[in-house]
Amino acid sequence: MQSTHKQAATYHEVQQFRQPWLWLLLLATTITVASVFMHGFYVQLYLGHPWGDNPMSDTLLVIAGAVSILLTAGLTLLFYKLKLVTEVDANGICIRFYPLTSKSIRFEDITSCKVRTYRPIREYGGWGIRFGRNGKAYNVYGNRGVQLEFTDAMPLLIGSQRPEDLADIINRHIQGEWPG
Repeated sequence: MQSTHKQAATYHEVQQFRQPWLWLLLLATTITVASVFMHGFYVQLYLGHPWGDNPMSDTLLVIAGAVSILLTAGLTLLFYKLKLVTEVDANGICIRFYPLTSKSIRFEDITSCKVRTYRPIREYGGWGIRFGRNGKAYNVYGNRGVQLEFTDAMPLLIGSQRPEDLADIINRHIQGEWPG
């Protein structure tokens, strides 16, 4: 009988998009889109005047407004829910960019692990799950992380607010110094 007991994590970090500038941009966009369409609904549907120089039909206005408002609000909600979860246990490293994707990495596939400062926009084009000239990155904010090198894969950067702790634990696992 196989055990379904999950290995206890030796490292666990959760990061979320909480930058004020990002929330200002997302909320301003959502409020602007909603305000513009609410004004259009009021003018065309309530007052009965055509809205704009080339007005849509009432049905198309309602559909376009609802879709636009739902998309911008949905994008804001997605950014609120997104989180980068990094866990290290005896089996390896698990990186989850909830609710989008996850990646597991075995220690034996890693050739080196080091802390490094990086330039998110210049090197990877920003934050999130990114591809750049230095390989792939999973990052949410900040400019520090752990660079993993592999024998047969592109380098991977894991953004972290505690990169020294993460690198130390990974290196100890790679060198066999961690029980498990």
